[in-house]
Amino acid sequence: MSSDRLMRIHSAEFQAMAERVLRVTELTSRLNALPFEDEAGKAKLFERILGMPLPPGVTIYPPFYTDHGLNLDLAERVFINQNCTFLDYAGIRLGERVMIGPKVTFITSGHPVDPGERKLYLTGAPIDVAENVWIGAGAMILPGVSIGRDAVVAAGAVVADDVPPASLVTGGKATVRRRW
Repeated sequence: MSSDRLMRIHSAEFQAMAERVLRVTELTSRLNALPFEDEAGKAKLFERILGMPLPPGVTIYPPFYTDHGLNLDLAERVFINQNCTFLDYAGIRLGERVMIGPKVTFITSGHPVDPGERKLYLTGAPIDVAENVWIGAGAMILPGVSIGRDAVVAAGAVVADDVPPASLVTGGKATVRRRW
């Protein structure tokens, strides 16, 4: 996975990314309009969105949203519930047996804080989720975060810092509440 990124807006790289975002938005719109039982249609669209077939045992319930798709790395037996968003410009990796609740958002991109640079650059940092993690409904995972093996992110938590393995984080600024 890539390290932290800084991309100049109005560059050729930014233009290529913007074109990919438009293509993937069209593909996810088609995916989200398919009948739920159309497994073959969903599989074809996921392959175009992700650039490869879904790994064995991966389940994704639409609606599903991503802005890039090609930087979303899903291991086997990942479960993604309805209405999740993956802004994967800088890369998102989900380890084996990760479970994602409904309305979870992963964000790998942003802008510099400095007002003079904010409209000039796009920033990004990858998200890494280790094996056997459970992320509860409505959680938000921010750029550069790593979530350790067997951790639980409570519903509604905003995760801005790394989560240790085998721990529960909760709250508007996700805080470790328990370890095992």
